[in-house]
Amino acid sequence: MRRWPQQGTQNRPKGTMTARMHDDGHIANQDGDQLERDERAALRRVQGLSTELQDISEVEYRQLRLERVVLAGVWTEGSVQDAENSMHELAALAETAGSTVLDGVLQRRHKPDPATYLGSGKAVELRDIVLAEGADTVVCDSELAPSQRRALEDVVKVKVIDRTALILDIFAQHATSREGRAQVELAQLQYLLPRLRGWGDSMSRQAGGRVAGGEGIGSRGPGETKIELDRRRINQRIAKLRRDLAGMKTTRDTKRSSRRAGHVPSVAIVGYTNAGKSSLLNRLTGAGVLVENQLFATLDPTVRRAETADGRPYTLADTVGFVRALPHQLVEAFRSTLEEAGDADLLLHVVDGSHPDPEGQISAVREVLAEVEATDLTEIIAINKADLAQPGTLDELVRHHPGALVVSARTGEGIEALVGVLEGALPRPEIAVEVLLPYDRGDLVSRLHAEGEVLTEEHTGEGTLVQAKVSPDLHGLLGAYAV
Repeated sequence: MRRWPQQGTQNRPKGTMTARMHDDGHIANQDGDQLERDERAALRRVQGLSTELQDISEVEYRQLRLERVVLAGVWTEGSVQDAENSMHELAALAETAGSTVLDGVLQRRHKPDPATYLGSGKAVELRDIVLAEGADTVVCDSELAPSQRRALEDVVKVKVIDRTALILDIFAQHATSREGRAQVELAQLQYLLPRLRGWGDSMSRQAGGRVAGGEGIGSRGPGETKIELDRRRINQRIAKLRRDLAGMKTTRDTKRSSRRAGHVPSVAIVGYTNAGKSSLLNRLTGAGVLVENQLFATLDPTVRRAETADGRPYTLADTVGFVRALPHQLVEAFRSTLEEAGDADLLLHVVDGSHPDPEGQISAVREVLAEVEATDLTEIIAINKADLAQPGTLDELVRHHPGALVVSARTGEGIEALVGVLEGALPRPEIAVEVLLPYDRGDLVSRLHAEGEVLTEEHTGEGTLVQAKVSPDLHGLLGAYAV
């Protein structure tokens, strides 16, 4: 077992798909993409993951309420830096869930072991680390099959959870609205259903007739096992949650359609979790949305109204943050929430410029947007946290994404330029009209100012003469007053 290096590429595989070059220049044939022997044999420690407190009083307090976890990952592709970033993100997720991260290990393999995820030998080494650190939970940086989780638990002798279960737990802690809680519960039940585990006779015992009601002798017969009963109840609960969410979706769609009927342009703020979306919404609108330096602080979408410099209204919607390998159960459960992005006129994509892998964050967000069919919308990239990011990183991001703006929601840097770009990209009314509106139709004058673009306005003896650009719906109402 070797210590994981902080930087460098000395442990990366040197192989290609067909050959390996030795130091003397000789090319040796090899059977496929082979890993170095020492890489396959090593279980590396990942440095800098521990969040354990040093002050003894805080340690004693937190040990009463926080789980003590060891992280485990399998590095199958990409660079050393990619694997390390993934493990540090897992550590941040575990800490957000309320855990103390003690240590982390990474195993280099072509693919996870189908039995124990790490392999039987490395699972035993992981058990020794768990014992030495006094951990009570192992968190794996992948979604484990039910059999993998059970097999790994049997070896390490503590609870094992995977990345998906960890994210679901965070969502359960942060959901506050009725719809948000229902979405999280649906995702959790869908995750739990194939993972129901029997414990001895209690799950295999059968009950038939009226024995469950205490009828006793004469009422027994073949029937469901307890695990079958639990599975049926979960399916019933899933069906009820789907019906409830369908009703809530109708309400959300009604509100959204009313905004569309008024032709109020909408901007959806999307981005990786903890990229600063809520901070940016607060900076742009003074919304007062909860802002915390942790993952998934926002689960319930917030819609706020704003106005352009020339008085045209539009809305800004703060959406749930995305994350690499977002569990498919959550994408499905939160589809109605994510539709705020799909139905918007404009996407404001917030990127954390201070993150070690901002390009990876951009790719992860776009993958989720593709799942909710929100890829054809105009996208404005705002590289946030300019006050914390390295100038070289910011310059590279701007080169790779022409038109991206560098901003800081905390200091206000670049916000004025961002507002100008947003307002310029909003859809504008296109049909030119010239109408003479009687003075008793002040309601139409008001709608022209609210929904259209008024070019000139003159008060005459017959009424208000207005030249404007309007939407098709408003154009139909104004037809009788055309000049």
